[in-house]
Amino acid sequence: MRSTNASVRAAVVQAGSIPFDTPACVDKAVRLLREAAAGGANVVVFPEAFVTGYPKGMNYGLVVGARDPVGREEFRRYLDAAIEVPGEETQCLAEAAAACGTYLVMGVIERELGTCYCTVLFFGPDGQLLAKHRKLMPTALERMIWGFGDGSTLSVVDTPYGRIGAVICWENYMPLLRMAMYAKGVQLYCAPTVDDRDTWLPTMRHVALEGRCFVLSACQYLRRADCPSDYETIQGDAPETVLIRGGSSIISPLGQVLAGPKFDGEGILTAELDLDEMIRGKFDFDVVGHYARPDIFRLSLNERPSQPVVEMPPSME
Repeated sequence: MRSTNASVRAAVVQAGSIPFDTPACVDKAVRLLREAAAGGANVVVFPEAFVTGYPKGMNYGLVVGARDPVGREEFRRYLDAAIEVPGEETQCLAEAAAACGTYLVMGVIERELGTCYCTVLFFGPDGQLLAKHRKLMPTALERMIWGFGDGSTLSVVDTPYGRIGAVICWENYMPLLRMAMYAKGVQLYCAPTVDDRDTWLPTMRHVALEGRCFVLSACQYLRRADCPSDYETIQGDAPETVLIRGGSSIISPLGQVLAGPKFDGEGILTAELDLDEMIRGKFDFDVVGHYARPDIFRLSLNERPSQPVVEMPPSME
């Protein structure tokens, strides 16, 4: 449970993507990472789908039982902007993490064959891509543009600053997923999101209290003016329209708000985390330890990859 460092300076980046412009998203991510690192951050967390965008307000021409050519073209554009993992963009992010000497947790849209995945990537200060997590359960209309992750990417990364894991947006409303992460010993619980509602902060405080962990929640802040001219959303075309209003925060293991929530634009929130607070918190509550009742409740976890095509060895005849 203990870390080799008693404290860590954590940063969550609240900023918007540049939708469908992959190089611009990566450039912006590198610039903001450098800014956070210059402020002393050891761990930097970016929002959900920062590279290459969360298409807030788009409907892809969808109605039950029908699709249209415009929606198909919108999906083609989205898939084309998505990145391969590993690939050119992940190499740029890895080099930036190495140059800054930081751990980087980055939300991306990943492309594999003809499917997009909402993914979080973990980079080390040595420039290594350490792990990834694909969102298990896209929410509502997200299911039409993103594939489903499987249990093979329920990643928790060991670092000198604690065990880092990520649970994306409404995955945080999946109690069994949270339980799996607690059982993996997550200490810096990253929650990249685009949920900007008032209800998000109490959710993050609950998670911190439940897991007795630090919660680092990074949300996008996106205005219509930051999107392409042909970005059609139900919110309208006024440049000042806020599509995603932020609400990023950092929470202690006993539910104290250490930074945020921020709703007034882009920015970087930082906090100094005393890792011993997690131990003090577990004095009276350890959800996978002395406060569990495995004789009554037990979670079965399948972490095998779910592949649609599996090659069988040739028969031995």
